[in-house]
Amino acid sequence: MTPVGAVAPRWLLSEYSVPDRTSLSLRRPTAVLMRIFPVFLPALLVLLVAAGPPVVSWAAEPVLLAPAPIATLLAEPMSEISGLVRSPGRSGVIWAHNDSGDSARLFAITPLGESILPTYSRFTAFGDTPEAGKEQWQGFPVLNASHVDWEDIAADEHYLYIADTGNNSNDRRDLGIYLVSEIDPTASTRSAVIQHLPVYYPEQQAFPPADRHFDSESLFTFAGKLYLITKHRGGGVTGLDFAPGAYLYRLDTRSTETPNALQRIDSHPAILAATGADVSPDGSRLAVTAQDALWLFERPASGDLWLSAPGSRYPFDRRVLKQLEAVTWLDNDTLLLANEQRDLFRVRLADLPAPTAP
Repeated sequence: MTPVGAVAPRWLLSEYSVPDRTSLSLRRPTAVLMRIFPVFLPALLVLLVAAGPPVVSWAAEPVLLAPAPIATLLAEPMSEISGLVRSPGRSGVIWAHNDSGDSARLFAITPLGESILPTYSRFTAFGDTPEAGKEQWQGFPVLNASHVDWEDIAADEHYLYIADTGNNSNDRRDLGIYLVSEIDPTASTRSAVIQHLPVYYPEQQAFPPADRHFDSESLFTFAGKLYLITKHRGGGVTGLDFAPGAYLYRLDTRSTETPNALQRIDSHPAILAATGADVSPDGSRLAVTAQDALWLFERPASGDLWLSAPGSRYPFDRRVLKQLEAVTWLDNDTLLLANEQRDLFRVRLADLPAPTAP
């Protein structure tokens, strides 16, 4: 359109006045466009500048978390690590346990994966490297405990807590958490159960239920309470049918005689098969390992709804981390991860790639 008050060029008037239909029909369209274009070009440029740069709608390819292993556990009895926790009172000690199928025992290792043995046991036993005339150290038996499906371990200044809450088929009626005394692994050869807390999910009415949401491999402590995060299954082949979603449960009672109801307090729609959890020593972050990613949640502004707090997802390269099963904090800025293949990984928060949207 010609601006108000301006006089249209004579050639433009002649092109669009149509007294001679024959002459207009014979004009070449290309020539017409070439002569009109300079008139509209300034207005078009103004519109483009006002609109700003174009919006790109594609999603950037995520950078996968793929730290190199810092060690591989050499002690043969540590065959399928399922839980890790840093000792709150003994510097340089990490407690670990195997998945289902093992006896009721714990292992003590350094942050580099080296076995810790009682000092006097070294005269007759070896930890990681075979020694002539010595037997393989078999770990620390936990007296008065049974190992059905230990899935995670947590700790505070009072106890070690072992979650016997693995429930792949969602048909167990004997779920529980063991409270175990923390021993000095350089001086004692065994530990013992102080208390056993039977637990159950009030929402579960059938064994197995139609919705298989009652399997937990993640235990952590916060403000004097115990918490479990569940993993969801889709009803297909056990072990291969994970579905997105997780519930956060809190244990409010500690009866040793009657089953304790776990209280569902929070949920998250996108966590895929949580396998481990731990709160940082300063209580500022919750780390959750899952089937395909590491999750970090900020401490809630109030209360304990951790899964509703701001969180970040860091997908990892499964060719490197494989079946990631356990996580603990070495300090407020460093995580120690373990997979079923006995590899250990150290992850510094400063080295994490950019997170991705859930």
